[in-house]
Amino acid sequence: MARQRRRFVWEIDWNLLRTFMVIAQERGLTAAGEKLSLKQPTVSNALKRLETHMGCRLVERNASHFAVTPAGQRLFSECVALFDIVSGLPQHMEEQPGDLTGHIEMTLASHVVCPFLDEVLAGFHRAFPQVTISLSVASSQDVVAAVLNRDACFGFCLMQERHPKLEYEVLYRESFGYFCGARHALFGIPDLPLSALRNEPYVSFKTDQMSGALWPVALLRQQEGFEGQTVGTSSHLEEVKRLIIAGFGFGPLPIHVVEEDLRAGRLWRLPPYENAPVIDVHLVYDGAARRSRAENILLAELRQAIATIPFDQRTYPDSAPKPVRKDVRLSPSSSHR
Repeated sequence: MARQRRRFVWEIDWNLLRTFMVIAQERGLTAAGEKLSLKQPTVSNALKRLETHMGCRLVERNASHFAVTPAGQRLFSECVALFDIVSGLPQHMEEQPGDLTGHIEMTLASHVVCPFLDEVLAGFHRAFPQVTISLSVASSQDVVAAVLNRDACFGFCLMQERHPKLEYEVLYRESFGYFCGARHALFGIPDLPLSALRNEPYVSFKTDQMSGALWPVALLRQQEGFEGQTVGTSSHLEEVKRLIIAGFGFGPLPIHVVEEDLRAGRLWRLPPYENAPVIDVHLVYDGAARRSRAENILLAELRQAIATIPFDQRTYPDSAPKPVRKDVRLSPSSSHR
C-alpha cells in the first residue's frame, strides 16, 4: 500500500487537480475551460485522466445534468486546501520578521464607506509598505463566493443568508433613505407624506426584495403599498444613484454616502425622514482557511478594530437634515455628473 501511494504521488499530473478544482467551482467543463483558457476537449480529457488515476468517477454529467460525486466532493475539498498551501508558498519563503511582503486580495460590495476601515488600511500600509493589496468590487453574493473559493482572503458585504463555512462580523451599520434627482417631480418639496411615493417609478438594487440583503427596504415598500413600476436596477450603488439622478425614478441609497450629492443639489431626500431602514455591512472570512502572514495580520487588525470600537461609532445614523423648501429649484435641463 505504501509503495502504491508513493507511485501515485510521483506519477500524477498536479495540473489535473487544479483543473478538477475549477470544474467543480464552475459547475461545468465549458465554464472551466473559459476560466482556464483551455478548450473543452482538453478539460474533458484532463477529467478522464484524473478519474483514471483516482480509480473512481468524480463527476456525473450529461447534456442536461452536472453533479460532483461524493468522491469528487471529497477530492475537491482536498484540492482547495492543497491549492491554498501552494499559493502561499512564495509569501512564506519571502517573509522575514520586520520585513513583511506579500499580496492580499479583498473583495467588497460597491461603495463601502467606513472611515475606521480606511484608518486600519492606512495603518497597515504604514507598518508594512511592501505588502500590496488588490480590491475588487462585486455583488454581495459574489463577495461570499469569492471568499468561499479562496479568490479573496476576506470581503465586505451585506449578508443575505449566513453561509455555514464562513465567519461574519458586523463592520458597520448604515441607514437607507429614499432620494430623487432634480428632474423628478417631487424634487425640492419638503414635508412629503410617504403616500406621495406610492405610485412613483422606482429604481433600486437587485437585492431589494424580501428574500434579499436589503429586505428592510423591501419591507418598508411592502408595508406602505408602493405600486410604482421598477424602471431600473443594478448591483452597484453608483449605478443606482446614476439612474436616480437621471430622473428614472426615486430609490434607496445609504444616507451617509450621498451627503455631498445632497449639498450639491444632485439629490433630494424623500420620506421617511425618521426611523429609516438600517442595513449591516459585514466582514466575511473563512476561519479555517490557510492564510499568509500578511493576510493574518491585516485580518487580525480588522477584527481588533471591530472589537474595540463601540458599535454606536460604527453606526451611521439618519443624520441628514430634514429637507427645507428652496427658493430656486434646479431645472430639468440642469447639468449633473
